[in-house]
Amino acid sequence: MEAFYSTHTYLVEHVQSPIRRQLMDEIDWTHRLIGIKGSRGVGKTTFLLQYAKEKFGASRCCLYINFNNFYFTQHSLVEFAEKFCNQGGKTLLIDQTFKYENWSKELRECYDRFPDLHIVFSGSSVMRLIQDNTDIQDIVASYNLRGFSFREFLNLKADISLKSYTLNEIIHNHVQIAQEICSQVKPLDYFPAYLQYGFYPFFLENRNFSENLLKTMNMMLEVDILLIKQIDLKYLSKIRKLLYILMNNAPAGPNVSQLSVEIETSRATIMNYIKYLKDARLLNLLYAEDEDFPKKPRQIYVQNTNLMYVVSQGAIDKDAERKTFFYNALHAKHKVNASRYQNDFCIDHQYHFKCDNNHQHKSTSKLYYAVDEIETGNKNEIPLWLFGFLY
Repeated sequence: MEAFYSTHTYLVEHVQSPIRRQLMDEIDWTHRLIGIKGSRGVGKTTFLLQYAKEKFGASRCCLYINFNNFYFTQHSLVEFAEKFCNQGGKTLLIDQTFKYENWSKELRECYDRFPDLHIVFSGSSVMRLIQDNTDIQDIVASYNLRGFSFREFLNLKADISLKSYTLNEIIHNHVQIAQEICSQVKPLDYFPAYLQYGFYPFFLENRNFSENLLKTMNMMLEVDILLIKQIDLKYLSKIRKLLYILMNNAPAGPNVSQLSVEIETSRATIMNYIKYLKDARLLNLLYAEDEDFPKKPRQIYVQNTNLMYVVSQGAIDKDAERKTFFYNALHAKHKVNASRYQNDFCIDHQYHFKCDNNHQHKSTSKLYYAVDEIETGNKNEIPLWLFGFLY
């Protein structure tokens, strides 16, 4: 046990978290079992360690463990939790949960046997904590940790502290909000950099960002999809090829028949692979308001603009970039669908948006424009960058 405490102390003392994630204040930490989901690279480990540092400091009542540790090949989680509780432990932070075979069953047993124990565990975005895990679905509180919002990136880069806004506030007060922000910083000076490399926190590391992101993408395929979904390794090349084709054509409606020919697999398998790529947060699927998987999506988007830059071999299509940013920013807290009209998106079955860089639009109460390359908007024209302040 002392070895775990020693590792915990070192990691907490050396955790580098230059910006406090908003999710830290959105979680109800009184829940006894909390799952933090997120795609690879968004900072789940740092988030857990930052919570330990902020809430518990040097107290031994909190302990971070990682299922990468070979200790758990011979010892059960329940056995470990019992020892921890007997030594006065109260909060157990568990990383790499999917690497432990019976994680959900033993989390349930820990929950039932140790009523004073709080457990916070991280999980891959492809793990369906509630839908697929009857062991814990009635007791777990699940949250999503996403990559940096533009607001978080801007606060970090400009060394300021700007708050987030709701979509309703942005729609109805965007002129005042944008003017207030622009009085402190010039968002457009930072926005292109965010689109290229600001979503994943590891841009702060002293490593080549593109190579690191490519490595992360391949880990998403090899571990988050193949391992967790239990797909044979021989199919990896097909999934990689499919992802590359879809990313280079996005945003676009998928031709499933043509893809099945190119990938040499069935239409049903193509649709399953697309769903897995979406769950791994490599793609976003845009459906009509009354449709969802397993139906074919209206359009497929790259999940975020950083992925566009690392995969593209040429110039980035600016219209695709605008729409990809908008979808990703809104998708964090809102329902995003294809609009019934000749627009790009319908948000929460209520607001219809078009994304462009045209600065002259007709005023209408039924349609809003997310406009690129403007600091402040007017009436139904809202600066595109401002949607990066939703979290």
